[in-house]
Amino acid sequence: MSEKTETIIEQLKTLTLLEASELVEKIEETFGVDASSGGGMMMMAAGAVAGGDAGGAGGEEKTEFDVVLEKFPADKKIAILKVVRGITGLGLKEAKEIVEAVPKVIKEAVAKSDAEDVKKQLEE
Repeated sequence: MSEKTETIIEQLKTLTLLEASELVEKIEETFGVDASSGGGMMMMAAGAVAGGDAGGAGGEEKTEFDVVLEKFPADKKIAILKVVRGITGLGLKEAKEIVEAVPKVIKEAVAKSDAEDVKKQLEE
């Protein structure tokens, strides 16, 4: 990292929560960006386990998950659309409807490893 970047990072570490919030707002305003639009594009929601008991033991690990596309950066819409088509096997029109109607379930009742694979594809 450059010395200038290191200096900025050190100054940021000294900000109060209020000052940091104000800084984020000013950066969003100045550069026309939305700090909340990046990052977590989707989540895995615990799905109903077949034959599972709604009031079951708290120690049981969920085995099936729903993959939900919550949001994505607007400039990544086409890439997300391609990934959704590949994951779901839907046509262009159907995949576009899903992407434009976020939050939307992409896959239901999939194994944790499969849900993590789908999440990785969507985040790339």
